Formats: sequence, C-alpha cells, structure tokens
Amino acid sequence: MFLIHFLAYGILWLKTEDERLIAFYAAQVIFFLCYIYVSRLFYRHVSRLLVGNMCMLLSVGFIILTRLSFDRALKQFIIVLAAAVITWIIPFIIDRVWQLSKIPWMYGVLGLILLGVVLITGINSFGAQLSIGIGGFTFQPSEFVKISFVFFVATMFYRSTKFVTVCITTLVAALHVLILVASRDLGSALIFFVTYVLMLFVATGKWSYLLGGAGAGAAASVLAYQLFDHVRARVLAWRNPWSDIENKGYQITQSLFAIGTGGWFGMGLCQGMPGKIPVVEKDFVFSAVSEELGGIFALCVLLICFGCFLQFMMIASRMKAVFYKLIAFGLGTVYIVQVFLTVGGVTKFIPSTGVTLPLMSYGGSSVFSTFILFGVMQGLYILKRNEEEEEKYEKG
Repeated sequence: MFLIHFLAYGILWLKTEDERLIAFYAAQVIFFLCYIYVSRLFYRHVSRLLVGNMCMLLSVGFIILTRLSFDRALKQFIIVLAAAVITWIIPFIIDRVWQLSKIPWMYGVLGLILLGVVLITGINSFGAQLSIGIGGFTFQPSEFVKISFVFFVATMFYRSTKFVTVCITTLVAALHVLILVASRDLGSALIFFVTYVLMLFVATGKWSYLLGGAGAGAAASVLAYQLFDHVRARVLAWRNPWSDIENKGYQITQSLFAIGTGGWFGMGLCQGMPGKIPVVEKDFVFSAVSEELGGIFALCVLLICFGCFLQFMMIASRMKAVFYKLIAFGLGTVYIVQVFLTVGGVTKFIPSTGVTLPLMSYGGSSVFSTFILFGVMQGLYILKRNEEEEEKYEKG
C-alpha cells in the first residue's frame, strides 16, 4: 500500500510540480501509520485485515481525488481525520453499552424524521433531494440513516419474529423507502429495500418472505418506471446511451469510453481525461481509476471491497447473539449492495443510481458513515474475540 501511495504521489508531483502535494502526501502517511498503530494500541483484538483494507481503499481514493481536484482531496482528508476518531470510540460503545438493543423505535423514528426533513427542505442536486444545509456545510442524512435502519430492523427482529412484528417492521421499512423514492434518491431506496428483505429472511428463515420481497421489488420497479419520468430517463439512458449521447446518455458513454481507453494497464496518472465525466469524483470515481490505473488495478480494488464484505459475513456467522448477528449481516449487505450499484452503474451493467463508492468517492457524509459502519463491525469483531478469550480462560 505504502509503495503504491508513494509512487502515485511521486508521479503527481512530477506532473504538476505542486509543492503542496509533498506536504499532503506526508500528512497522509502520518495519518495511516497513526491510525494503524492507535487501533492496535486501543484494541488488542482489532481486525488488522479490516484496518488494512480501509487504509488501502482510502489511499486509492486520495490518489485519484488529488489527481482530479486537490482542494476536494484536502477536504476529504480533513473529514477522514474526524471520522477516524469516531471509529476508535465505537468499539468501546459496542462492548459496554448493552442498551443498544432496547431502543428500536428511537432508530426507526429518528431515521424517518431525518429523511422527512430532506424531503421537505432538502437541497436539489441533479433532480434529487439528497442533502440539507447546516452552517454552510451540506449533510446527507440518508448515508447515516442506513446504519440506524439496520439497527432498527435488528432490534425489532431480535425481540420477536412473529407475524405482527414482521408487519409493523415492514411498514416502517416501507416508509423509509417511500420517502427516499419521493426524494428521488433511488440508489438509497434500493439499498434500504434489499437490506430489509435479506435481513427479514435471515431473521425468520422463511423463503416465502424472500420470494415475496423479490416479487414486490419487481412490481415496484415496473410501477416506478410507469410513474416517474426520472426513472424512465435513467432506464432509457442505460438501455441505449448512444441514442442521446449529448444529453441523457452523456455520462455513461463517457464512463464507458474512459474504462475502454484505460484497458488492462491504464493510461497512467494525469494521462487520461476523467474530467470529461460529470461528477466523476463522486458517482463515477471507479471509471477514473479504471482509465488511469487500469482494469487490473480496478479489479484489485473490487477484490478488496469483496474481502471486506466476506469479513463482515464471517463476523455475522460467528456472533451468537441474534441482535449482533443481524447488525453484522445488515451492515455487510448495505456495504456490498452499495459497491454493486456503483460499479454496476458506471459499467452499464445496471442503470446508474447515483450511489458513491465507499471510502473512495468524494463526499463527507458518505465517508463519515462508512467509517461508522466499519467501526461497528470492528466493535463486533473485538466483542467476539474477547468472548472467545474469556471462554478459553474459564476452560483452561
């Protein structure tokens, strides 16, 4: 990781001769070393694999963001510094605050209020209401509500999986999704929907719920296509972007051009033209990585993301408590669905949904919420390791 990081910033400095890059690179190295060291210092049983994967994804994100916009990369770095502190605190809370499983309605109501505020007073961005302004900063609540939503579902099904509980939980989950659809935040709506259906299946073990959820999702997709112009526009741009290459299909065609131009080995940093892709630093950062660093490197990034997901599922499988098992599974689902929607959208595998790539795309709310997600997973991993150590001590 450090070698790739060093070489990339060396190339960027040679291309730009911007002395700020040297200081920025040094600050990142210090941060990575401190983050790795402090994580191990605070928590003896921390998952070094998750820490390493986080740092690798962050380093790639910093490299490509610096290449695209130094100012945005610097802002992202400042947010990462604040978010890192949170991840050091969360495992302590997970291990010691047992009341987390006792307040389901706080998670559910808080999430609905935040999404409702965005629907009513949100800032319009590319036709969707995604964020609210607070003191000159923009805040995207849906990124954080993903986590509170998982906690809500986990607490409800931890208490009971009776039909009445399922109906109540489904109603609240549906309200989350409907508010997001009304806000035109289709990517987040899809993440919430898939996460809920899979958590419901894991909690109950009933295939009827899974099949019913899949059917409801298919019906909702058809209905959304018929009712909403922006949904039709995205589907048409996905089916044949070349027919409207100057307008609706411009973003996806430029993404495909970038990925194709990069080939397996890439054009090299500062040798491509990723800036031609609208909002490339957010939704389409994977295209920029593919163009300048190559398809092989981009596939390695995907393998790291998939490795994180596998570790999340491993943690879920090892947790004995249903509450913690559902949280681990739910957060893992949120993570991998978000990765799938992002990469699938930029490669024209599925219609673009406007979802960011965790830890790599520009966006304060996105990177902050992802740090919280990883912090919760670290907390569950540490909790399980501590329990296993206590059991060995009692037996031995």
